[in-house]
Amino acid sequence: MQATLGRRQLLQLGGISVLGLGLPDLLRASPGGSLASRGTPKSCIFIVQYGGCSQIDSFDLKPDAPAEIRGPFKPIATSVPGTRICEHMPRLARLADRYCLVRSMTHGNSGHDGGMHVCMTGHSQPVENTPYFGSVVAKLCPPAGNVPPYVWLQNLAGDVQPRYLTGGFLGAAYAPLRVGTDLDNPSAPGFKVKSFDPPADVPTSRLLDRQKLLASVEGAGQSPAGPEPANMGKYREKAVDLLTGPAARVAFDLDRESNRTRDRYGRHPLGQNLLMARRLVEAGTRLVSVTAWTGLPPGEKFRNVQTWDMHGTGPGLGSIFGAGAFGLSWALPRVDEAVSALLTDLEDRGLLETTLVVLVGEFGRTPRVSGDGRDHWPACYSALLAGAGVRGGLVYGSSDKTSAYVKDSPVRPEDFGATLFHALDVPPETKLGADGFTKPVSAGKPVLDLFG
Repeated sequence: MQATLGRRQLLQLGGISVLGLGLPDLLRASPGGSLASRGTPKSCIFIVQYGGCSQIDSFDLKPDAPAEIRGPFKPIATSVPGTRICEHMPRLARLADRYCLVRSMTHGNSGHDGGMHVCMTGHSQPVENTPYFGSVVAKLCPPAGNVPPYVWLQNLAGDVQPRYLTGGFLGAAYAPLRVGTDLDNPSAPGFKVKSFDPPADVPTSRLLDRQKLLASVEGAGQSPAGPEPANMGKYREKAVDLLTGPAARVAFDLDRESNRTRDRYGRHPLGQNLLMARRLVEAGTRLVSVTAWTGLPPGEKFRNVQTWDMHGTGPGLGSIFGAGAFGLSWALPRVDEAVSALLTDLEDRGLLETTLVVLVGEFGRTPRVSGDGRDHWPACYSALLAGAGVRGGLVYGSSDKTSAYVKDSPVRPEDFGATLFHALDVPPETKLGADGFTKPVSAGKPVLDLFG
């Protein structure tokens, strides 16, 4: 008798692989959540300026500083009196009443690997398996529709461990679906998302036949194993629907957008990835991380996607102020084009009130220019936030006269994380932890002055 029951359990649990789906893929497709829905569901588009954007050349210029500190770029007026940003971002200057600038971000980790782990977890000293924001949101705020809850658009380069592809201590069920690697991204001609194609040896008709067979086996009798097999059945049904249904495929299909819209976002990786991100949150995805790679200037060879690591040394890197792939004269105009299009598009579609937009790097850059570049600098840097109740037109915190250190209102990783969760209607004190209940999702306090 025991052997028979054991076989039934194995059939129920092993039915995942019978369908041609691995367990992580199944659970990643549609995990369950534990936080009750509170009002209108919120989403987040988290744009990561991987490499560390220079705060003093973008959102916190110091025109009165010495030349070796201030750099050659000029500040321009914005739609908010008294607020000025870099001349290379005129569109964002016109939209300054839609977003908030935080000029007092700070932490103590100056490495790409460690800095990224701090930035994306909201912990000053995360452990190896501390989950990223997206995994926590996927766990606590599952989507209503059958779309992936957490997506990462464009890869990170090899200077960081691939923690961003995992769910941390939450497990593979809450890892992101990653779309786009290096030159294979939505800005490339003929790009196609292959994540929803069934295995080559399992055509759609065969997949559906297997699902029916498994359902009939499960319907033959009730297992004593409790509710888990039933839950597995639900997960499996959603996974099959994800592969065979139209919802997810449609969300990722940029061919459904007009050429005019695609042009407005910019025909470069960041522009097309942000357009895809908008489509995903519109379909119900809860958090989309977008690596802010701005692509390659004409004729330049591919190196990696660390657009913002602008040391200005080494072959092919060129000047931080130049128009090469590692130059702000190339990168900032494309951020200006893509992020301004995203904010306008979200607002026009009535999505900005429910979508938090974050633009930030893992740290900033040194105030002093060295070797035609600037080095890593986590002591003081800037972030842009918009939507989901964030006050537009606000500048929060300030830096000293050279943008080297925070002058007032420091925002540390824990408080930044708590602010993000607050915007998404996740109380920071919500219990999570590796065991599911002993630690809060954030040890910080939300910066409530950013809201209202």
